Amino acid sequence: MQYYTEPISRLIEEFSKLPGIGKKTAQRLAFHVINMNNNDVEALSKAILDAKKEIKYCSICCNITDKDPCSMCSNPNRDSSVICVVEDPRDVAAMEKIREFKGQYHVLNGVISPMDGIGPDMINIKELIQRLGNQDVKEIIMATNPTIEGEATAMYIARLIKPMGIKVTRIAHGLPIGGDLEYADEVTISKALEGRREI
Repeated sequence: MQYYTEPISRLIEEFSKLPGIGKKTAQRLAFHVINMNNNDVEALSKAILDAKKEIKYCSICCNITDKDPCSMCSNPNRDSSVICVVEDPRDVAAMEKIREFKGQYHVLNGVISPMDGIGPDMINIKELIQRLGNQDVKEIIMATNPTIEGEATAMYIARLIKPMGIKVTRIAHGLPIGGDLEYADEVTISKALEGRREI
């Protein structure tokens, strides 16, 4: 049984396709949009359409951008001899927030996950290897997430790159600042012990 008119039902259905949006949230969003003034609705729809049309992938680092190459790859002040490899464009934004990394990035746009049918050829690994042939790189920092898939992807890429004589490092994993040891899981504590350093 349909509780809403067809246009509202369609809008709810479209919102519910977004990640993390259930039926209730989709309903709230749909009714919020309906109650917005026409100018705001047009601005929202234009922003969505413009983002979809104008966003592309950088031909060097595979990050999302509106111009190619992206602003980071074309910035002469960034150290092109150090590349931080991340899973997702959102990870680049997270790294940039700390304002400490001055190198370049490479975005895989996924991880190796045999359970999900994602193999090495389905993410941007070959683009990274080609980039290493065109650029003088001294270090690759593997910053994939500390999941089984993230670890497997980091190990796979490290095995490909090490024979090229390039240093491959992995970001440290362990206890977060302000976290309690008693609430940490075994893997986190194990990684924190492995990554310990002298003080």
